[in-house]
Amino acid sequence: MVDVAIVGTGHSKFGNRTDVNLQELAWEAVKQALEESNLDQKDIDMFVVGNAGGWSSEPLSAIVIGEYCNLAPKGTMRVEAACATGSAALRIAYQAIKAGDAKIAMVIGVEQMHQSPNPVAIEMMGRAGNYFWEFENFGLTFPGYYALYATRRMAKFGMKEEDLGQIAIKNHYYGSFNPYAMFQKQIKMDEYMKSRVVAYPLKVYDACPITDGAAAVILASEEVAKKITDSPVWIVSQGFKSGTANLSKRDDFVSIDAARLAAEEAYKKAKIDFENSWKYFDVAEVHDCFTIAEIMAYEDLGFAKRGEGHLLAREGQTYIGGRIPVNVDGGLKAKGHPIGATGVSMAVSITRQLLYRAHKGTQVDVKNGMGIAHNVGGTGHYAYVTIFSTRKPSA
Repeated sequence: MVDVAIVGTGHSKFGNRTDVNLQELAWEAVKQALEESNLDQKDIDMFVVGNAGGWSSEPLSAIVIGEYCNLAPKGTMRVEAACATGSAALRIAYQAIKAGDAKIAMVIGVEQMHQSPNPVAIEMMGRAGNYFWEFENFGLTFPGYYALYATRRMAKFGMKEEDLGQIAIKNHYYGSFNPYAMFQKQIKMDEYMKSRVVAYPLKVYDACPITDGAAAVILASEEVAKKITDSPVWIVSQGFKSGTANLSKRDDFVSIDAARLAAEEAYKKAKIDFENSWKYFDVAEVHDCFTIAEIMAYEDLGFAKRGEGHLLAREGQTYIGGRIPVNVDGGLKAKGHPIGATGVSMAVSITRQLLYRAHKGTQVDVKNGMGIAHNVGGTGHYAYVTIFSTRKPSA
């Protein structure tokens, strides 16, 4: 099979981006990726657009973006997998190159959630659970969903509100150094504890914001990549799984089973020991739509034993210099969560980290040349785990 590398990355400023339309926002990332790779639009064989888009004015987002970015008439599609949309788009392009259907493919993740009023965006996200049994009849939205996980873990494992606060504090700390981040203000524990409760125990500072933003990566086959750059970042493996739509059909509210299964699949392909997985990676990007989601990700990726994820937060082990640096670009919590762009943004962050191109104050010490991205859609409705390396998988 063909090895696939990332040869170009691009990233827009995340935030309330009503200063541009959807295609202009996408172009900010596309332009960077083309310039970084020294490629032109004519060199791209296909492009895939990750865009959830229920709140968007453009239902055919891939088409308007292709036209505006001068990528037409190359083949395209719009991909949707809830909050894991960006990673799903990455998979489509990755598989196309591995299959020999393309030699160079661009992945564009973009979302402009502020095109609709906040209540509309919140309703559209709430519908992403089980519509009839959970949203329509019981009013569950995503803070409520993740609050179920948080309260269960507090009762079963002794997790405290302050442990959740440590995640928020860390991610706001690193977000303060990231010029692309929506929130660039550091917070302290007293601010966190006094913040308004959204769904107990989750507070305003536990939740990611509604965000606009775009990210792009250019993938190439090994044959082409070595002609484009002397510093490719390879996609080693990717695992992806799904969960139930209805939460009542899940066994326990302490983990995201789909994420754990996706990690096991990715690790098996990469020959990584689940129990010691943190030893293989220099940096991780995990799906912290809420602080509790990051804590569960530590366990679902094997960075901590079941029930001990909050201890990594309590001990500061996911800062740079700790056991495994996590979300040192601010994560969804501070960088923002433009749904279609998030998974692609993770790939951009990992690539730049492994190449020592991260923003000052966020760069990790690269020893193993490996990073991992964990991207969850909904509450584990979709899960993608992607492993990146400076070394070729076939090597």
